[in-house]
Amino acid sequence: MGRKGRSVRNNKNVYTEPDEVVNAPHSFVIHKGLPGGSTLELTKDFRKVMEPFTASSLKERKKNTIKDFVAVAGVLHVSHLSIFSRTELGMYLKITRLPRGPTLTFKIHNFTLARDVVSSLRKQMVVEEAFKHSPLVILNSFSGEGLQMKMMASMFQNMFPTINLTNVDLNSIRRCVMLNYNPATKLIDFRHYNVKVAPVGISKGVKKVVQGKVPNLAKCDDIADYFSKTAVMSESEAEDDPTNHVTISQKMISRGNIESGNSAIRLSELGPRLTLQLMKIEDGLLDGEVLYHDLIHKSEVEILEIQKKREMKRYLLTRAVAGFIIEFIGFRKLKERLKKTQLDNMKAKEERKKEHKEKSLKGMKKETENEVQMKKHSKESNEETKIPDDDDRQYYKAEVGEDPDAGLFSSRPSGSKRPATSYHVKSKKPRLDRNQNKDPRRRDFKDKSRGKGRKGVDKTNSVNKDKRPIGGKMANRKKSR
Repeated sequence: MGRKGRSVRNNKNVYTEPDEVVNAPHSFVIHKGLPGGSTLELTKDFRKVMEPFTASSLKERKKNTIKDFVAVAGVLHVSHLSIFSRTELGMYLKITRLPRGPTLTFKIHNFTLARDVVSSLRKQMVVEEAFKHSPLVILNSFSGEGLQMKMMASMFQNMFPTINLTNVDLNSIRRCVMLNYNPATKLIDFRHYNVKVAPVGISKGVKKVVQGKVPNLAKCDDIADYFSKTAVMSESEAEDDPTNHVTISQKMISRGNIESGNSAIRLSELGPRLTLQLMKIEDGLLDGEVLYHDLIHKSEVEILEIQKKREMKRYLLTRAVAGFIIEFIGFRKLKERLKKTQLDNMKAKEERKKEHKEKSLKGMKKETENEVQMKKHSKESNEETKIPDDDDRQYYKAEVGEDPDAGLFSSRPSGSKRPATSYHVKSKKPRLDRNQNKDPRRRDFKDKSRGKGRKGVDKTNSVNKDKRPIGGKMANRKKSR
């Protein structure tokens, strides 16, 4: 197989998620607080409910804080954060909208894990394909008056993707989440069911054959007996209540459900079960102004004082931040000014250095010119003061009356004086390495290792002072052998 081209290696395919997945509400489900109390198992069950738009295998650690999850929420399109916490007073569930809130705090009065719910059923219906689609949300008795009712209904509805009734695929509705509010007790019952559509109007035997199951004909003599027997159907497998019958408007994947035909809706609980009570609603992300509290009620004066304190705190915080920004800007300007001054000083220093170099070069040129002129003047003066030999001869002849000797006025040096010799001390002869040509088998004349094997003389008594070593040479030789 040939090697991939450069453009194929560099320009890799980028997976782009469809708009439906990006715009769908995503969630994180984590746990905090004291360990134990089945908090971890309940967190995993709630993640199963929120699938597929949740981090089902989220690895959280003790050192992870809420800020860590909020920091990555924008990149992963996470819109909700559910926190299961356990304290000494009980277990709580906090549902918050990212990144700025609001936050709803629920107290968990009772709960049942999904494994306990499924194990209690006689006929378990847990299908993994049902978790590939988001569940249908059903709210009951959430239409009451009050801010808390609207906030709860809005929060629960926005946690799951919206369903468009005009183009919804009925095959994708495989689960449902039911929330029932009791106004008397102010408790919310949370249930999670598996939805199944079964054909209506046919017997049990026909239903098995239609669904592709192998019938048990051990008690029947003929196939006709299997279809005609009505006693085979038990009471639990009887037809459902007519209120559960619906007319299907689309073609279903399951066998026996015909388009525009009657079918029955069967629900099988998946778990977990939760009994919740709304305790508090906060304006921000796990903090902020308390919009509702179930146990603490404050007057308008106290609310105004709290708002004033909050505004003052916000003002001081903004002022501190502004002061920090101003200090940072001032420090930055000061740093830039110092840097500019340093650069100016370096430039001035370089210019002074350059000027000094030019002056030095000019001075050196002047010195050379002066030396040339001095040599020229000295040469001219020597030439002027020099008297030729012919003039001397004529002067001597005119005064004395006879010619001078041949070597009297000669310009050449006379005499046979030997040249001067420079006396200097000769350098020492370099020391040669005597060990270079030494035979390793030959021992030196003076061996320092001699006498190391000899025993010492007993000097404790003055009588034995001049005697030989103890044992003598023969004793030492015997021992060495």
